[in-house]
Amino acid sequence: MNKVGIIMGSKSDLPVMQQAIDILKGFDIEIEVDIVSAHRTPEKLFDYGKNAHTKGFAVIIAGAGGAAHLPGMIASLSPLPVIGVPIKSSNSIDGWDSVLSILQMPGGVPVATVALNGAKNAGILAAQIIGSNDTCVLDKIIAYKEGLKQMVHESAKGLK
Repeated sequence: MNKVGIIMGSKSDLPVMQQAIDILKGFDIEIEVDIVSAHRTPEKLFDYGKNAHTKGFAVIIAGAGGAAHLPGMIASLSPLPVIGVPIKSSNSIDGWDSVLSILQMPGGVPVATVALNGAKNAGILAAQIIGSNDTCVLDKIIAYKEGLKQMVHESAKGLK
């Protein structure tokens, strides 16, 4: 039950969502990637949202641009935690439409929202959620954060 579902509205979202894929692979977390359009494949969206918890998923990361209904719709259907990734797309208003569509969810339908094009953080957050019940993943997150700290220390040495 440590699998993460990574879905996006269209293939054009893949360059951003690849960051989540890469970070989760680095933590040795099983992923399943799919395209699920809230507007073009609503039946697929409903099936995915209603059944993801029966397929071994622990967390869903949903990325979308423009109107960005995908994360919220999945969250309305699934009992799993959903992390939304707003994506600045070609039809976007500087990405703000995507950010606000995902961020402004009504009470009772939470979506954890990361920064615009912040799929890397979505992957880390998904790993942290899984790590809260899996010490192997937790140890990898601790090591990852230690690595971030070391990078800062190394960067600072060059300034003196």
